Amino acid sequence: QVQLVESGGGLVQPGGSLRLSCATSGIWFVLYDSGWYRQAPGEQRELVATISNSGRTNYADSVKGRFTISRDNAKRTAYLQMNSLKPEDTAVYYCNAHSYTNDFWGQGTQVTVSA
Repeated sequence: QVQLVESGGGLVQPGGSLRLSCATSGIWFVLYDSGWYRQAPGEQRELVATISNSGRTNYADSVKGRFTISRDNAKRTAYLQMNSLKPEDTAVYYCNAHSYTNDFWGQGTQVTVSA
């Protein structure tokens, strides 16, 4: 059974930091590209950052310079380090792992940036 389990979300003040984790099981994670997406209330889900199975990264313009995506293939886990958080970063953050034939999502973790 494939599982992607996000953790690390919560309430943080503007300017603060959070580190999200996405622990995977049931897939050979090293072969998968991975990414983080987010969805704010009333908005469509949007890409935050992706990391290929070879480690190439890509970021949305809105998070460049503030967020860092990484992966630990030995732990089958992807990470999203979020610094200098802004209220507009408030959303449910979802982890994704995909290959040419499969596409898996986690259940999401809430990130709220508020004073």
